[in-house]
Amino acid sequence: QVQLVESGGGFVQAGGSLRLSCAASGRYFHNYALAWFRQAPGKEREIVAGISWNAGRIYYRDSVNGRFTISRDNAKNLVYLQMNTLKPEDTAVYFCAAGMMSPADLVEGPYNIWGQGTQVTVSS
Repeated sequence: QVQLVESGGGFVQAGGSLRLSCAASGRYFHNYALAWFRQAPGKEREIVAGISWNAGRIYYRDSVNGRFTISRDNAKNLVYLQMNTLKPEDTAVYFCAAGMMSPADLVEGPYNIWGQGTQVTVSS
């Protein structure tokens, strides 16, 4: 079973950048699809970006496409989310998630392994 721990959140002004990291422990990391979700206060959790087990398929929600980049390093059991040109509406708790699925199911999941989350706050 894979376990996930996020890091890299923080406070940044609009237009700034942050890089989130998610470190995985456990076996078979390379078999898992990975994704970053976020949840803002009073809103539902939403998928931000996803990457298939071999990085053959990558998904971005429309609002972050062109600003965020998801990547993975299977040798180091790490997944990243580079966030550029941040906006106040990107403020949320960001979660790393993993699941075994076909690349076709990258958006729908299921993601059944979750990290504890890391806060990202973007000021205007």
